[in-house]
Amino acid sequence: MTVLGRYDYSAITRRKPLTMPGNARIAVFVVPNVEYLEWLPPPNPQRAPYPGPVPNVQAFQPRDYGNRVALWRLFELFDDLGIRATASMNAAVFEHFPRIAEEMAKRDWDYQSHGLYNTRFALGMDEATERELIDTVINIVRKSTGKTISGWLGPALTTTSRTPDLLAEAGVKYWADMFHDDEPTELKVAKGRLISLPYSFEVNSGVALGGQAQTAEAFGRFIMDQFDMLYEEGATAPKVMAICLHPFAVTAPSRIKYLRQALEYILGHSGVWQATAGDIADWYYANHYGRRLSSAAADAA
Repeated sequence: MTVLGRYDYSAITRRKPLTMPGNARIAVFVVPNVEYLEWLPPPNPQRAPYPGPVPNVQAFQPRDYGNRVALWRLFELFDDLGIRATASMNAAVFEHFPRIAEEMAKRDWDYQSHGLYNTRFALGMDEATERELIDTVINIVRKSTGKTISGWLGPALTTTSRTPDLLAEAGVKYWADMFHDDEPTELKVAKGRLISLPYSFEVNSGVALGGQAQTAEAFGRFIMDQFDMLYEEGATAPKVMAICLHPFAVTAPSRIKYLRQALEYILGHSGVWQATAGDIADWYYANHYGRRLSSAAADAA
């Protein structure tokens, strides 16, 4: 039986272990969420762009700080540590702030779409509108950076039942909205191919520092603890780990040292493949795609 008609159930202990470049135990990709919230966003019948009336200065201001200040600290930190990131982009950032696109392109970052604005949701979109959204984002990123997006994370984590089919049709390599595994998962789509790539609610500054109101020190501990568990498991069955960051939260002056400590801790281990999400997707397609289905089918039987 398939789950949601998109993928087979597969117990992780029944799968043939992945083989990573350099026999790595874990692939780690770092994902800064670079967002733009509109001052006066259009309404959505299924979900309000902001809680309460607009304009919502309390919600708008942190992202504005992120793009004006915090992101630049993140550039410096990643330069210092040699990290090549995967930006989860609201594509409108590139139109409003082309300097950000220039700096990312200079560092050869990878791009994961996070929609056009984080105040315009996929909920309730008809097929033509969603297809136009995907095409618009791809074109903006390509024009701004010379690169094509490798993956997709729905704007504000919103999606439709047809999203995977439209992404595969557009040539997008992976979808990050499922949060359901520690390894890539092959998805069933109408045409082409698509995988789900591990993303995280747990190691996610929007959740930990936002909704859970954890301290920055605790969030740094989350990152290291999750790494420790996956690294241990990776000795026999390599895993993929996403570190999901929001610059306005993690590189505020009172918090950045804890992020640095966590990243230095991870990079200090052997057997770590620090890659972009696009690199990981390319590796999976080249080495494992279509070759792990038999164990999944056996579990589903």
